[in-house]
Amino acid sequence: MADSPRLEKLFEIIHEDADLLLVHKPADLVCHPTKGDEYSSLISRARIYLKADSEPHLVNRLDRETSGLVLIAKNSAAAGELGKIWEARGVQKEYLAIVHGHVTAEQGTIDAPLGKDDKSAVAIKDCVRPDGAAAQTEFFVEKGFSRAGKSFSLLRVLPRNGRKHQIRIHLAHIGHPIVGDKLYGGDEDLYLALVQHRLTDEQRARLILPNHALHAGRLQFHWRERDWDFSTPPEPWFTDFLSG
Repeated sequence: MADSPRLEKLFEIIHEDADLLLVHKPADLVCHPTKGDEYSSLISRARIYLKADSEPHLVNRLDRETSGLVLIAKNSAAAGELGKIWEARGVQKEYLAIVHGHVTAEQGTIDAPLGKDDKSAVAIKDCVRPDGAAAQTEFFVEKGFSRAGKSFSLLRVLPRNGRKHQIRIHLAHIGHPIVGDKLYGGDEDLYLALVQHRLTDEQRARLILPNHALHAGRLQFHWRERDWDFSTPPEPWFTDFLSG
């Protein structure tokens, strides 16, 4: 097929049936269209893959730089049913995150409300604030390691809510921001430099990784009298940093 080289660029398919399409969203791909061609967002790629007569719906979403599992319903009936499961918090989401520093506790729960960061120059930035929406994030330390004299930790993270940027804000809040996080890593000018296309080589070196090291690796939920459990491994840029 003449189209096959381009179709290969769409996404990696983890599972597909008559109602569902589960894909591994690569880092640095937005879920919804902004400016760009038909390959510039996950939902537009889903429309290409499913052809013109489809109506794909994203059941969950990930930040642009977060890699991992995104569930797409192929029709409105499945989208409605799955949406209710997500709204009722009937899904367990598991992430992997590489953070700065050695996290001393083997496990813990971060309980801190989230809301808009009124002091930030970045409109989309949120923060921990007393009058925010309730948010809890559980974490488990998988391992600590060092690279070039700096300490890092690999965490398995289970968000109990689905607040915007929840994991990234919570981990930064306890003093362990995600490696490569341009918005919550301590210097939000890195994010502004990115969107304004002025990120320097020195700034990229400070970030260490090209994307923030957060990976949505597992989804579990009960639907239509069946338990569903999906997983996908992180991308090479993530695992290469772990292995040194």
